Amino acid sequence: MHNAINNALINNNGYLEAKTIRSRSEWRILQQLLDNKNIIKIKRGLYRLTVMEYDQKAEVAKIIPDGVFCLFSAWQHHNLSVYNPFEFYVAIRNKQKVTLPAYPPVKLFYWIDPFYQLGITEILSDNQVIKIYDLEKSVCDAVRFRNKVGLDITSEILKSYLKRNDKNLNKLSQYAHQLRIEKTMRDFVTVML
Repeated sequence: MHNAINNALINNNGYLEAKTIRSRSEWRILQQLLDNKNIIKIKRGLYRLTVMEYDQKAEVAKIIPDGVFCLFSAWQHHNLSVYNPFEFYVAIRNKQKVTLPAYPPVKLFYWIDPFYQLGITEILSDNQVIKIYDLEKSVCDAVRFRNKVGLDITSEILKSYLKRNDKNLNKLSQYAHQLRIEKTMRDFVTVML
């Protein structure tokens, strides 16, 4: 394997971005690697070693670098719901354009900046930094989207949250205010306490 391509794959945890290729000889080597099935094309401009064990969540973060795992994906990560989604739920900025591959399955949500930016935290998965909404923002999103996800799931998430020792009700209230669901959140929490 060519040194520059080899180094790019090693430095990027088995991934290669086409923008790092500088010469025609490197493009020929990339094509040989594809033909020999040593690497696969994930989407335009992004490739991965085929022999590599990989985490799908980390791959989604590579495919959508500005994406933030939200809703069912965040609820599962925070152990707020027993529902295991078959697709990854990812929020991006409104009007942002993203090209998705056929696999892994991703459901995109286009949120305006105040809703998109609030509560982003970063975790490490398979040596890849992944953006995900924090615990309180995830709970607020359950209330915010209660009519789409269903009251049963919203109730499950709130009950799970209220049982936790690491809950921060002040932060929850602050987020609810910023997301304009303060009264609705207060009504839900009052009923459950």
